[in-house]
Amino acid sequence: MSDARHALLASRGVLSLSGPESLHFLNNLVTSDLEPLAPGSMGFAALLSPQGKILFDFLALRTQDGFLLDVDRESAAALAKRLTFYRLRAKVEIADLSDRMAVGVIWHDDGSTPENVTAGEVMAARDPRLPALGLRLFGAAEAVAGVPAACGAGAATEADWQAHRIRHGVPQSGADFALGDAFPHDVDMDQLAGVSFRKGCYVGQEIVARMEHRSTARRRIIQVAADAALPEAGTPVLAGEQQLGTLGSSTANQGLALVRLDKVKAALDNGGQITCGGLPIRLHLPAFARFGWPDGGAAEA
Repeated sequence: MSDARHALLASRGVLSLSGPESLHFLNNLVTSDLEPLAPGSMGFAALLSPQGKILFDFLALRTQDGFLLDVDRESAAALAKRLTFYRLRAKVEIADLSDRMAVGVIWHDDGSTPENVTAGEVMAARDPRLPALGLRLFGAAEAVAGVPAACGAGAATEADWQAHRIRHGVPQSGADFALGDAFPHDVDMDQLAGVSFRKGCYVGQEIVARMEHRSTARRRIIQVAADAALPEAGTPVLAGEQQLGTLGSSTANQGLALVRLDKVKAALDNGGQITCGGLPIRLHLPAFARFGWPDGGAAEA
């Protein structure tokens, strides 16, 4: 693993769900099917509003007695509160471990999948969204920080990790879309193992299923490139004066944007220039995307 890189993710928090009914409790609430997960493996899921909008998204590591939820640190307390609201009489204990458990990541810049690591008290699991996202690590901060010495990974920063995520087209809540304002399809969760269309009901399931079966998802997060550094997140993506979407996170001249695919396709078909903050940009679908441009077109800006 000499070419692997490792970073601590200070922006991530950790919730613990434990107890004999943890799996049944969580699986009945969230978008993906956690039932098949073996201890030590991880799923990607969201808790939705009844209207189908994403309230919280997280990675869920199956443990021997429940789950560890890897969630945006600023959302951890609110997620714990929401889960407590749903708990009722379920035999589940919910605890916020963000102050005593750290999250790390190991990845290869070339997108290959790192080997599993064994490093003392650190738990490691493959990121379920995309092989290129590597391994997530959980444990005391000192132990997670010590992983590079144990497995030969080079030290990196969270900014390096975010740049890697962006280059592979993977959205992140808070950076690329606002919680409470997007459907799972909008932010490619259905493409990244975050939604099951075979499991039973969960909060917001009817709306998500309808979007899937009627193919009504028009907004998507796709990749953006330019010949200069992209502007700040939130800058409109435009074709002339028509807004096509909004820029999300970026690293130098590469970024992500939440756009209306039909409007982008129309602009491309009309030969119009697409800009962001006055800068000409090119848009393309992520390599993992199973969706295409409307009407089966293969347009690319």
